[in-house]
Amino acid sequence: MNFLTFLTADATASSEASNPLGGMLLPIIYIVIIGAVFYFVIFRPQKKQQKQLDAMVSALEIGDSVLTTSGFYGVVIDVMDEVVIVEFGSNKNCRIPMKKTAITEVEKPGSTEEKE
Repeated sequence: MNFLTFLTADATASSEASNPLGGMLLPIIYIVIIGAVFYFVIFRPQKKQQKQLDAMVSALEIGDSVLTTSGFYGVVIDVMDEVVIVEFGSNKNCRIPMKKTAITEVEKPGSTEEKE
């Protein structure tokens, strides 16, 4: 065994003996880093999307065209606290009350003219 190997082995043994938490610190740092990655990749975008959806639903007005979670397009006839009444198709008798949370997209009546 050469002298350099003896010195490095002695230095690592003395550093482990002086800091018993040194071996546990690295896994804790890894867990914190993984937690931060999960937060920024999964949870933060989901919260941002939920805020946008809440803002969209709170801005619902009579006459807005909506797309529901089941894929139906309709026009809002009445807006209440948690419920909206949506008219589907050209049949004026097809008015269905539904929760605001069942609406995924909202299009204002004049928005198609502004895009063109």
